[in-house]
Amino acid sequence: MDGYSDLPFRKLCREYGSAMSYTEFVAVEAICHGAKKALKMLDFDPSEYPQMSFQIFGPNENDIVEAAKRCEQMGAGIVDLNMGCSVPNVSGRGAGAGLLRDPAKIGRIFNAMSKALRIPVTGKIRIGWDARSLNHVEVARIMQDNGASLIAVHGRTKEQKYTGHANWDAIAEVKQAVKIPVIGNGDVRRVEDIARMKAHTGCDGVMIARAAIGNPWIFSGKNREDVLVRDVTKLMRRHLDMNLRHYGDYGLILFRKYAARYIIGVPGAAELRHALVTAPSVEVFLDHLAGLESSADELDRQALETRRRQSGESPLESLADLSCTESRCDLMSGELAVV
Repeated sequence: MDGYSDLPFRKLCREYGSAMSYTEFVAVEAICHGAKKALKMLDFDPSEYPQMSFQIFGPNENDIVEAAKRCEQMGAGIVDLNMGCSVPNVSGRGAGAGLLRDPAKIGRIFNAMSKALRIPVTGKIRIGWDARSLNHVEVARIMQDNGASLIAVHGRTKEQKYTGHANWDAIAEVKQAVKIPVIGNGDVRRVEDIARMKAHTGCDGVMIARAAIGNPWIFSGKNREDVLVRDVTKLMRRHLDMNLRHYGDYGLILFRKYAARYIIGVPGAAELRHALVTAPSVEVFLDHLAGLESSADELDRQALETRRRQSGESPLESLADLSCTESRCDLMSGELAVV
């Protein structure tokens, strides 16, 4: 996810159970020219290896192959070609989902990458440019025949962007058409959606993207409403600290978008969100967060008692056994990826 799947966020998701990581997608031209900002986006932690995928995008075949070779030299465990981005300034110039309009070109790219690299090459696709040009099965077979080791399929067209419903039937069609592993993506928002997608499509793994922002607990088999407020605030402090260590003072600015997602569903979230995303310093940010921390136990008790009354369970005695601050929470599925 552009602007989200950076090293601190990916590391947290790994600790909570994600089995595979993808960097933000990076333009191949920037990699070939050694742009510092682009190379910074490819930083990774040793704990992510070897399932550490450098995701690249671009329209030019030669640049894609050259960038892939440089990614391998930088320590990538996998190189992934993004063929799913629907943003006009990417897909409109023949990169991202724009490649889906030229399956033969996709074949040439994967043939060249698989021959030039010693590490696996993979790709993420959408099911077509629009509803009139669904070519997911054709593209998947071409990728497989030209050396791809894995295919991730987002069950929407480029035209849909993120609207409507993901077509899980199309993901199943890809799975039935190829022998290499297939990862399903699209409309996985809750823990139970993971099992539903696997059962419906037969896919080998499930990719979780936007649903993981502010909610790495999903990789531990826990839905967001089941996470205690006090655990949310503890992880926010840790995530912010990781950002500051990785980016310096700019880490606060980059963390604001995560903070807004962490507090979704918390009473008074709208007012608190404004205070957090406009905080001019780390000290002011933490002061606002401390206000939430001071009321966390009472908020948790109220929410849990309400749920228990509704379900007819026995009264709550302690919050201690419901805390989920430890990574993985012993519920890791080992079949999830963050992108």
